[in-house]
Amino acid sequence: MEEKKKKNKKQKQQHPNDQTAKSTAAAAAADFSFKPSSEVKGLRFGGQFIVKSFTIRRAKPLELLKLLDFPPFPNKSKPPFASTTAFVPTNFTILAHQAWHTLTLGLGTKKSKVLLFVFESETMKAAVDRIWPTMIPLGEVNKKLIRGLKGCEMARFKFRKGCLTFYVYGVRGNGNQGFCCADDLRIVLESVVEHKDFLDHTAMLALPEQRSLDYSHIAAMAH
Repeated sequence: MEEKKKKNKKQKQQHPNDQTAKSTAAAAAADFSFKPSSEVKGLRFGGQFIVKSFTIRRAKPLELLKLLDFPPFPNKSKPPFASTTAFVPTNFTILAHQAWHTLTLGLGTKKSKVLLFVFESETMKAAVDRIWPTMIPLGEVNKKLIRGLKGCEMARFKFRKGCLTFYVYGVRGNGNQGFCCADDLRIVLESVVEHKDFLDHTAMLALPEQRSLDYSHIAAMAH
């Protein structure tokens, strides 16, 4: 009986990221998972205010595929994740994190943030992309991107993957039921959940001008 109790207790103490990606995606589609954009949790910075000035930029479609470790698509076919917008650290941010970590003798954070917004439709995504900046300081993300979407509801998911923290937001209009692009949200969540911890986020630096995110020759995704 005691062994059974210990086993049950151990199961309850499992990390929430150990849940299956399918159950996580299903929770996103449930109405109670969505909150008005003014109430949804934003980015967390901890006690190091300097990182708020570090910038992130909008990722190109091919970069999004590499970020999610998704196979490339034929040139003539419709690209996947047409409802998804991603923001990744700029070269400046990646190098600044390394410099800040060195200047603080190892006390400064080396963690970078990646944002993924999955909209309920491609039309909504295109409309938001027109008003959102292509590059933005991390400190303005909460105010301009998350709180700035008036008349919207969001479901937020946060995944720590070593030195990269992924924030995933499902976005829909206020009062809407369900989520039209639930498949995109599910696949994005599954892909992030399946990622191994990134040991060195400088792996995101690519040549030239960071046109792609290529981890194929880097051991950063291995534990």
